[in-house]
Amino acid sequence: MPNALPPSPPAAEIVVTGAALPEARAESAYSINLISGREIESSPSHALDQLLKDVPGVQLFRRSDSHSGHPTSQGVTLRALGGNASSRALLMLDGVPQTDPFGGWVNWPAYDPLGLRQIRIVRGGGSVANGPGALAGTIEMFSRSERGLSGEVDAGSRTSAEGRAYAGIATGDGVLSLSGRAERGGGFVPITEATRGPADRHAPYRDWSARAQWNYRIAADIKLQVSADGLHDWRTRGTDFSINRTNGADGSVRLVGHGRWQWSALAYWQWRNLMSSFASVGPGRAIATRVSLQYSVPSNGVGGSFELRPPMPKNMELRIGADTRRTTGESRELYNYVAGEPKRRRFAGGVAWTAGAFAEATVDFDPVTLTGGMRIDHWQVSNGHLFEQLIATSAVLRDDRDPERGGWLPTARGGVIARLGGGFRLRAAGYLGWRMPTLNELFRPFRVGLDATAANADLAPERLFGAEAGVEYARGNVEISLTGFVNRLSDAIANVTLGAGPGNFPGVGFVPAGGTYRQRQNVDAVDVHGLEAAAQWSRGGWQLQGGLSCTHARMRSTGAAAFLDGPRPAQTPDFAATIGAGYDDAGKGAQVIVRHVSAQFEDDLNTRKLNAATTVDAFASWPLSPRLLIVARAENLMDKLVMAGINADGSIERATPRTLWIGLRLR
Repeated sequence: MPNALPPSPPAAEIVVTGAALPEARAESAYSINLISGREIESSPSHALDQLLKDVPGVQLFRRSDSHSGHPTSQGVTLRALGGNASSRALLMLDGVPQTDPFGGWVNWPAYDPLGLRQIRIVRGGGSVANGPGALAGTIEMFSRSERGLSGEVDAGSRTSAEGRAYAGIATGDGVLSLSGRAERGGGFVPITEATRGPADRHAPYRDWSARAQWNYRIAADIKLQVSADGLHDWRTRGTDFSINRTNGADGSVRLVGHGRWQWSALAYWQWRNLMSSFASVGPGRAIATRVSLQYSVPSNGVGGSFELRPPMPKNMELRIGADTRRTTGESRELYNYVAGEPKRRRFAGGVAWTAGAFAEATVDFDPVTLTGGMRIDHWQVSNGHLFEQLIATSAVLRDDRDPERGGWLPTARGGVIARLGGGFRLRAAGYLGWRMPTLNELFRPFRVGLDATAANADLAPERLFGAEAGVEYARGNVEISLTGFVNRLSDAIANVTLGAGPGNFPGVGFVPAGGTYRQRQNVDAVDVHGLEAAAQWSRGGWQLQGGLSCTHARMRSTGAAAFLDGPRPAQTPDFAATIGAGYDDAGKGAQVIVRHVSAQFEDDLNTRKLNAATTVDAFASWPLSPRLLIVARAENLMDKLVMAGINADGSIERATPRTLWIGLRLR
């Protein structure tokens, strides 16, 4: 939840030397949630995906967290646009796109929230300066860059342990920031007690990440930012043959000019490699057997951007620039296991590239502000391939080589703000956006349990049109906002059910009895309209606040997928609300957050219902000395069942049960 606790005065001067340009004036026309550094410190969870869930309307593809869920199910979206594990929101860290280059999901353990100074969530599509992909909105993370030393160690339920540290070292006119975190735990059994069998067991995890960033003033008005990151994420899914491992590294260089001509130039590189083993569980969940092994999924992302803000009259701002991103990746897989041995191998992947230019202008005619921007992008997919062969004889079963294809697509957004006085403000905005299919969606078929989903190399980019209007009130210690919106996502990519086992199906082969055959397809549209509200009151160290998201989302489809006309998109609730109360006074603090999510469906046909869930999280801290705190945290304090999935055999997967933490924090 934004601003759940007010910031405490720092004990000593803090100098932030981050290199980013100031927030663009145009952003004020859109619905924005800010998560401050103080709120991050006071969150009941140290996992970024769980922290973001406190903002109503922010939705992961599945309810599972980043310790128990499959890494490829960790996409993020907003405003009930649904998805198929690929993110429909654009996630950025210091200006660098963060989704996996091959699949579009997010490696949440790569981020330590305590290493961030702020998270900014801009709802709505059409991000002009950040590049394509922001169908549902943009989530921007900003790294800490300050002198000092901090850290924390925690012990928790099920033999869990965490440790993290941050050091900011002065280097002349700059700061070298070093941070790292590591955690491990015994995990919980993902399948509920009533539906599990002998094959089900605890799902342990362990992961670490490290980050080094150097911010340095190389001239009076020019700053340099150099960043390097590394991550390792190992987890299981609670059965034999369900280990998943992700390794990754990132690097970026950014130069920023803060003079009369403001400008920013960024170049970055990303590398990820996923290993994922998939298991099938037999009747009665008595035994698990391996069905496929992605022994390596290497992927790379390379890109850059440039933005220029020329000198303008005081009531105007102009931004112009360009950016590009090229992603490559390939899934290397063994499958069709018989008696524990693979009989076939598969290679699937390709190259995707986007490049575009943008311009955005904002003019202030007090008390009215007008803003508008647009960009044009060229997209291209090449070297698409899906190769399958028998291991024993090397006989080729499939060798699809897809022709290079591409096109041009626009992005645009515009808004108006009217300041009415007395603390009231009206705003309205409209936007166009688009998202390119990921290499995973285009070229790789996959299986989950008994279900199989075929790839589709002919997928078209998704395109969004949206509009919103809102009223805001901010006066004294009270803030209230109300926003209504409509979105239409055309050519939405969905996993479309086309058949049921037993039988052989194109692109996936044999599907057993009880299993479902699906293919990724562009359906006509997803139509969404909804209402968002937020309120906040603060006084002294006390704060109360709440937020809610009410949406009506429906699939629209004709032709072969006409049976999908009318259902709610899979994994999409129609109501979410959060209310929190907190107190903070120089480290003496407490916070309670109640979160409710309505029912949603596991599948596109709306036959597998995941019940509504209400959870309570809590945080408390007490100073032992001016710099040392004892902290206690509780996730899902009342131990409520949060259904995360329903498998073809009827077994129910759950999200995080009650988890308690106690730790020491050096600030």
